[in-house]
Amino acid sequence: MGARLKPLVTNVSVLLQEAVRQGRNILFEGAQGTHLDIDHGTYPYVTSSNPVAGGACTGTGVGPGQLHHVLGIVKAYTTRVGGGPFPTECLDNIGDHLVECGVEFGSTTGRRRRCGWLDVVVLRDAARLNGLTGLAVTKLDVLTTVNPVKICVAYDVDGVRRDTMPATIQELQKCRPIFEEMPGWTEDIRGVRRYEDFPAATRNYLQRLAELVEVPIQIVSVGPDRAETIMLQNPMA
Repeated sequence: MGARLKPLVTNVSVLLQEAVRQGRNILFEGAQGTHLDIDHGTYPYVTSSNPVAGGACTGTGVGPGQLHHVLGIVKAYTTRVGGGPFPTECLDNIGDHLVECGVEFGSTTGRRRRCGWLDVVVLRDAARLNGLTGLAVTKLDVLTTVNPVKICVAYDVDGVRRDTMPATIQELQKCRPIFEEMPGWTEDIRGVRRYEDFPAATRNYLQRLAELVEVPIQIVSVGPDRAETIMLQNPMA
């Protein structure tokens, strides 16, 4: 008789704890995005679960003390699917450029995504909620030829500056973005494989992003292929 097969049903929490004891690396990938979180997102425009990093603990039974690194994945601009407030949304040729060059269409539905300038207020909130230890900035190449490049650094709410996300969606709908403008770049960066080889304007954009969020950028993507992902720091080190 052949070897007895292991059961297909087991206590996943116990299995993962055994892997931890063996010193093995475990990677959890969160679904969807932080602000679709049912507790911390832009309710009612949310999902039915907790995409924040803490959801890895409740979903797998791994204790929070076992989460050593939290990498936040963020596009070089902001996108949203469906309804809900979007302070930095671009309803102009910039928005069209981001959609077309970024191929911003739903993979299942084909629905066009809403696109806009990078919103650092939202990103700082995500860094806080997830306890981010690093950032991976994707689709940086999509910003090529966009000049100037804008970053939303705060909101204006009835003449009052806000540096954090408001507590209610009604207030978020009143927010108007306060932008910083930076010079863009025209050089093709798809072939860049080292940070030092980026144009100065590209490096300045990344540096400013890291400063505003107060989280180091560890990975940069300039295209969809594996070779187009640049590791600046090992996020697991």
